Amino acid sequence: MSQIFDENQTKWFKWKIASIGNFLLLAMEIPSLADLKKDLGYLSEKELIALITDLAKFSRDNKAFLYFKLNERDQPNLFVDSVKEELDEAFQTANTRNYHLGKKAAQAIRRKLNKALKLSKNKADQAELILYFCEMMKKYGYLSFRHPVINNLYEVQIGKAKKLISTLHEDLQSDFDYRLEELE
Repeated sequence: MSQIFDENQTKWFKWKIASIGNFLLLAMEIPSLADLKKDLGYLSEKELIALITDLAKFSRDNKAFLYFKLNERDQPNLFVDSVKEELDEAFQTANTRNYHLGKKAAQAIRRKLNKALKLSKNKADQAELILYFCEMMKKYGYLSFRHPVINNLYEVQIGKAKKLISTLHEDLQSDFDYRLEELE
C-alpha cells in the first residue's frame, strides 16, 4: 500500500495498487469506522453541524435517517407511521393484473421495506413493519397467485419477523405472536 501524502499531513488518502495484466489500477481505501470516530472527536460543534448538513444533502436516505433520529424522542411512532404510509401507497398503486407484475411489485415494495428497516435499530419497530408488509400482501391478494417467488418472499419475511420477535420482551412477543398466527 502506498500513500499519496505524508503521514503527518493526512491519513485519509490511502491507495491500493493492483495490477491486472499490463494495467495498474488505483483504488482509494476508505478508513475504518474507528478512525472516522476518532477524527470526528477533533471537530468543533460548527464543523460537525456543517458535516451533518452536507451528509443530509447528499442523499434522501441520510436526510430521512437524520429526521427520524432528531424526532424519535418527541414522536416515537413517527418512523413506523411514515413507513406504513409509504407501504400503503406502494401497495395501492402496484399493478397486480397477473402473477408476473404482482411478483415485480411485491419485490419492489420489499426493497422499500428493507431500505426503511435500515433506518431503525428498534427490533419491535422492525417486526411491526415486517408483519405489516405481510398483512398487506395477504390483503391485496398477492398470495392468491401461488407463484413460488411470491410465496418464498412472504415466507422469508415471516421468518425474519419470527427471528426478531424471539429477541423481544415476553409481553411484546405475545402481542406479535397473535398477529403472526393470523398470517401463517
